[in-house]
Formats: sequence, C-alpha cells, structure tokens
Amino acid sequence: MYQKLSETIKQLYFEELGNEERKSILQPLVEYIQQKVNNKQDINLNFICTHNSRRSHFSQIWAQVASEYFKIQNVYCYSGGTEETALFPKVIETLSNQGFNIFKIADGVNPVYAVKYGENILPIIGFSKKYENPFNPTSEFAAIMTCSQADGGCPFIVGAEKRVPITFEDPKVSDNTPEQTQVYLEKSLQIATEMFYIFSQIK
Repeated sequence: MYQKLSETIKQLYFEELGNEERKSILQPLVEYIQQKVNNKQDINLNFICTHNSRRSHFSQIWAQVASEYFKIQNVYCYSGGTEETALFPKVIETLSNQGFNIFKIADGVNPVYAVKYGENILPIIGFSKKYENPFNPTSEFAAIMTCSQADGGCPFIVGAEKRVPITFEDPKVSDNTPEQTQVYLEKSLQIATEMFYIFSQIK
C-alpha cells in the first residue's frame, strides 16, 4: 500500500466508532461478509447511489482498501447508480490527495479511471454506470444503498442476496462553495472509517 495512503489510514479511528446507532446500521453488512467468509465464498459488494458519482465511489474504493488492509480474501467491490452520469472530479482529487494513484484510462463525458492503492495491487476501475451494468455482478451480491434517494427509488435490486441501507449525506451540497474541499475530505474520511470498522469486525 502506498506510504501516503497508509498515513491517511492511520488517521481513521475505526476501533472507536462510538455511535451505537450507526454501528447497528453497519451490522447487517458485517454479518453478510462474515457469513461469506465462514462459507468460504466470494464476497461481492455493490455500492449504489442515484448518480454513481460521489458516495458510491468513495464507498467502493474504501471498502476494497479495507478488505486488503485486514487481509479478507475474495472481496470484490463494485458501484452503480439508478442512472449513469460521471464520476465527479472532486472525488478523484480528494482520493489523490489522500494517497491513491489515479489515472484516466478513457476520456469522454463519462471518463474511466484506474484507482491504484499499491504498486502491485490490481487497480479499481472507476466510472459511472447503472447498478445492473454488465461490469457489475448479476447475482450473489449485497446491494449497499449509500443514498436515501436510491434506497427509496429502488424497492428491488435484481440478483441481490441482501440489501443494506448505509446512507451518507451528499457532499454535493458543498459544490461551488469555499467549503467544498474540506467537505469532500471529511466525507471520504467518514466513509473510510465506517468501511474499515466493518472489515475490522470480520473474524
């Protein structure tokens, strides 16, 4: 794992996640992952938000890093939306500043990025897509709803074994304000902390 990213991870106080109500929201995903580990099955996680542009990507990327950090094998993290837009540039900037090595591998209105978190680790591919896009799993996955709009607007996710609402406030509220950089940083760290807490609970 890159040195700067390791330093960012040291800032996360996931062992002390003190909010019991929040822990109860995270617990169903802990149980899903633990069951898959116990049964020696692949762990497919699809993080879903309306536009697949901000929160779902933060969640996908930090969950994949957390699984590597805690050496939980056969974890495959994806993301999707109820509609396709584009991965918001501020997400890329925020993650780059936190120690990821990110480079664009396809241009256009919906660019495709490779997100690396270690020299010899397979990169995460980031781009906006609908949750049922062929890039994502079609069965035997958990659908993690990262925004209330997607959770309310998608009563049924085809192929999902389990549906877990873990919603986050949208950092988009800070766009075009002086607070934008700080808000995106804090949202990334919040999501990272919770993903690391989840994987820290796996035995």
